[in-house]
Parts: sequence; C-alpha cells; structure tokens
Amino acid sequence: MIKPTLLGATLLLLGACAPFETYYKTGASVAKLQTDTTNCEVKALRDAPVANQVRQSAPYYIPGRTYCDGNGRCHRNTGYWVPGRVYTVDVNAPLRLKVLDQCMARKGYQRTEIPVCSTSVARSVPAAITRTLPTLTPNSCVIRNEGGSWQIVTVGDSQLAGQTE
Repeated sequence: MIKPTLLGATLLLLGACAPFETYYKTGASVAKLQTDTTNCEVKALRDAPVANQVRQSAPYYIPGRTYCDGNGRCHRNTGYWVPGRVYTVDVNAPLRLKVLDQCMARKGYQRTEIPVCSTSVARSVPAAITRTLPTLTPNSCVIRNEGGSWQIVTVGDSQLAGQTE
C-alpha cells in the first residue's frame, strides 16, 4: 500500500513537470487574470451547474473452473458475476468548460500551455513573481514558485540549447 505522503509527493513531482496551463492575454496583470477567471468560473457554474449522475459499468461473468484429480474424477466450481463499478459523472462539466472558455475569450484571453523551465534555467534567473503577463515566445517557460505563484521567463537560444528535463 502506498502511504498518503508518498502518493502526495509523487503527484506533486508529476505536476511540477506538466506544462503550466492558464488563460493568457499579453499585458494583462495577473491580479486581473485571476479576477476575470473567478468571475467567469462563477458564471459558468451558474449557467451549467453541477449535474452529477450515478452510473455503473457493465457487470462481467467469471466462468467456473474444472478441476480433475489423478483418477480422472472432475469437479467443476460454479461461476459468478462481478458487479460493475459504480461511479459518478458530472454531465455538465464539458459544457461548463465551454462556457468558461467563451467567457474568458470575450475578455480577450485564450487558453495557453507554457512549458516548465528546466532546473538549470530556473537556477540561472533571479527568483521573482510574474505580475504582468509578458509577450510569449517559443523560448518562454514558467517557473512554479512555492505558495502557488509563478514566474514566466524568456531565455535566449544559447541558454536553451541542451536544456531538457
């Protein structure tokens, strides 16, 4: 069994490697981005509320097995049914995301993924917090700071050469 602390640490490390996904509008302040995102999330939740449905996957049958001894006498175990897994689905989740995306688009944002900076790039720039969204280039990457803040940096081609993690 995996201990909760080990599982949490593993998920945290995997999240640190995943691209940073956000809504983006060059020149917008991060505070404005956060306010606009919250307002659009509230609108999306109001327009497409959570609509959970309980579902069950199909059951399946495990057939019985036949066992024979050395004298040729055979015995057959009976088969049995395994019930399907019960799970919950929010059927409005895709619609809510679409409403959120449209709301943010009306405010001039688009959904963007920014790659995470390599460790060597993260160590080579002074620690900071992005407060205004800069112009993104193919050499832009993000450094995730403790506490949930982040820093977008654009590195020169010579700094990116051979930098992969």
